[in-house]
Amino acid sequence: MSELATAARPVLEVRALRVSYGADEILHGVDLTINPGEVVALVGESGSGKSTMAGAILGLLPEGAQLSADTISLAGTELHGASERELRRQRGTVMAYVPQDPGGSLDPVQRVRHQLGEVLRVHDLVPRSEQAAVVAERLRDAGIADPVRIGAAYPHELSGGLQQRVLIAQALAGGPELIVADEPTSALDVTVQQEVLDNLAAATAERGVAVLLITHDLAMASERADRVLVLQGGRIIETGTAAQVLGHPREGYTQSLVAATPAAIAEALRVKQPPVSAIDVAASEAPESANPAVPLLRVAALVKTFRSGAKSGQRTVRAVDAVSFDVASGRTLAIVGESGSGKTTTARIISQLERADAGSVRLDGEEITGLRGSQLRQLRRRIQYVHQNPRAALNPRLTVADAIGEPLRAFKIGSPIERQARIGSLLDRVALPARVLERSTGDLSGGQAQRVAIARALALEPEIIVLDEAVSALDVSVQERILQLLEGLQSELGIAYVFVSHDLSVVARLASEVLVMRSGRVVESGSTLQVFDAPQHEYTQQLIAAVPGFAAPRLSGAGG
Repeated sequence: MSELATAARPVLEVRALRVSYGADEILHGVDLTINPGEVVALVGESGSGKSTMAGAILGLLPEGAQLSADTISLAGTELHGASERELRRQRGTVMAYVPQDPGGSLDPVQRVRHQLGEVLRVHDLVPRSEQAAVVAERLRDAGIADPVRIGAAYPHELSGGLQQRVLIAQALAGGPELIVADEPTSALDVTVQQEVLDNLAAATAERGVAVLLITHDLAMASERADRVLVLQGGRIIETGTAAQVLGHPREGYTQSLVAATPAAIAEALRVKQPPVSAIDVAASEAPESANPAVPLLRVAALVKTFRSGAKSGQRTVRAVDAVSFDVASGRTLAIVGESGSGKTTTARIISQLERADAGSVRLDGEEITGLRGSQLRQLRRRIQYVHQNPRAALNPRLTVADAIGEPLRAFKIGSPIERQARIGSLLDRVALPARVLERSTGDLSGGQAQRVAIARALALEPEIIVLDEAVSALDVSVQERILQLLEGLQSELGIAYVFVSHDLSVVARLASEVLVMRSGRVVESGSTLQVFDAPQHEYTQQLIAAVPGFAAPRLSGAGG
């Protein structure tokens, strides 16, 4: 913690905060203090009230919420009871917000530079002639190497990781005293996550910016926070330095959170037995003249090129460049790499959500590239895709029951009573209570929505599930339950998974094989043990070194 934190008044002081919706109280008299230059991590399961707390501080609670507090003081200004005009004046300058979902937070019809510049214009922070330079500087602060190109882009032209970095740049634009960051790096790969957090560390050290870091990543909280607050059921049940709370938790709930955290890579690999696939067994036992077993999925020499920008300055990017791999039944192939490496494009081609320019995708020996009409529809029963952003995949007007049951109805699977029972079983398997069945999917938290998306993908019992950052939004206890579910289904049904992820600890926990991609190409592949225990490529070594659990600087000085 910087000396500023002990020498000045708190940036944020909250006392006896309560938030309810009708008779349902979400926060029960919460207290919180954050000093200049201090990073406070707020951890807890999905539904514990973390995001509600952020909304209360920022004055962004949804309509119908009732709020009471003794005080919500920001840099000496009382926000409880403040007018909307005063709150708007504070937001963007004194306090800033980095939301979890970049897709729903950026204006799709405005270029990035315009959206960042709006903060400067609305608050009249710099002369118009200097705005372009300030926007470029803030984009660089957030880890964007080409700020001119990204500034000229629309949000839909950017990866999820780049969109999140734009939101971080937007939060930094007004030079705030407090940043409320709600899962700010959940969409980022480990190396970019490290860069972004290092940039926030520079802000806390140089400007005395305080950070409220809402996260389910306990390893990141342990390394980056001065203090940790554990929220359960709307109450703070444990607080202290990161070392105290996460290293020596007192409460049973905190102990369960820590126990459910994916093990550090070294430990995960130490206990992991090298898996032997059916293909390996067939190859070792069959005579040399016999044909080798056909993998469930065979991908060969995939190529995909995108063009962006105006015709006069059009830029060509080879997003996928000669990518090949096999996946056997009952196995998990993880595809890892930085944002923009081609992971998601490869996954979408496998699922036939994107057309390849060249190459082949064979499912059980049959070519599936180019399928259309009824053949493509039948393929959906065999390959399911779970999106990184569940809100892009779920109709917000449907109830949870309708969203999970839709594929069952579409393929006329079971009677209405059988479908209802199946929906209930799937909901239980993804750790959601039965009471959410009649809720709209648009009213769910990010973690809850992702669990509904996973349940929906499981409904048809496909042969392959492609999971694109499917557990990145989940808190550690639910994440562990989902991973156990995936492993159980794989053992029971022989489902294969293509698991796109930036969380290498989870990859080490789940995957049989790993494919490392960079700039559209495969730079390294092999068993999880081979790739993580003895990485050959320098890029793979950099990815592993950036995983939380290895030496990494704190956001601020020394706490914990």
